[in-house]
Amino acid sequence: MTYNTRDIIEYIIALVNEFAKKFGLSDKQAYRYIRIHKGVAFIEQNYGIIHTLDFNEAVESIALYCRRAGGKL
Repeated sequence: MTYNTRDIIEYIIALVNEFAKKFGLSDKQAYRYIRIHKGVAFIEQNYGIIHTLDFNEAVESIALYCRRAGGKL
């Protein structure tokens, strides 16, 4: 299934904002952290599933994925 690129981008922005709040980061810091640890690619590849999750679950999923990729949060 294909998804609208705009929807994916808007979802990533919202998820980054929630991630920043949870970990006490600025939006810019959160985006950099997620991008460096390949979380943005993970979100894009799994958008069909991840966008159906509650935001708290999605943030936890991204945090776990980033930890597995070497992140410390």
